[in-house]
Amino acid sequence: MTDSRDGQTYRTVTIGTQTWMAQNLNYESTNSYCYNDSSKYCDQYGRLYTWAAAMDSAGSRDVNGKGCGFESACSPKHPVRGVCPEGWHLPDSTEWMTFINSVGSVAFAGKFIKAGNWYMQGSDKNSYHFTALPSGNRTCEERSINEGTNAFIWSSTEKDSKIDYNLSLFYRSDRADLSSSYKCIGISVRCLKD
Repeated sequence: MTDSRDGQTYRTVTIGTQTWMAQNLNYESTNSYCYNDSSKYCDQYGRLYTWAAAMDSAGSRDVNGKGCGFESACSPKHPVRGVCPEGWHLPDSTEWMTFINSVGSVAFAGKFIKAGNWYMQGSDKNSYHFTALPSGNRTCEERSINEGTNAFIWSSTEKDSKIDYNLSLFYRSDRADLSSSYKCIGISVRCLKD
């Protein structure tokens, strides 16, 4: 799939009934960052987005995410395109659970979707070619942490005005689960085909 906005090409994969980008989004937008502010990490892991950036809180591409951000509760109509290319959207928590169940279960799905070298664990199976890499995150205080050990990927489903749900993967666990994070952190985006 080629993103017409910047010409970047992404691998895709169909898992169950869903078609996903098989790489993290690397589209530069306001409030998106490279890990450690280094372009080599964007090339490797894609960009890290605040939830407002992931949702396109400015409403420049999709009014469904307009006004969604840190300390701002919203009730978007799903699907939310957000920062994703046309024809794709930011998955909600239900779509993430469908994905996890298609891979197997919360208890071991991470083992089958992780790729690359995860700290002290080596390379995982990546059986489904989803290629989840240990991209780390950017804190609300603008520090880059957890590269090599963790991966977090946004959903469009919020818990409250400060917290949203995301897919979470950790180096010391085979789990793939939904957890919650502050909306001001920077984490990865995977887009799901409409």
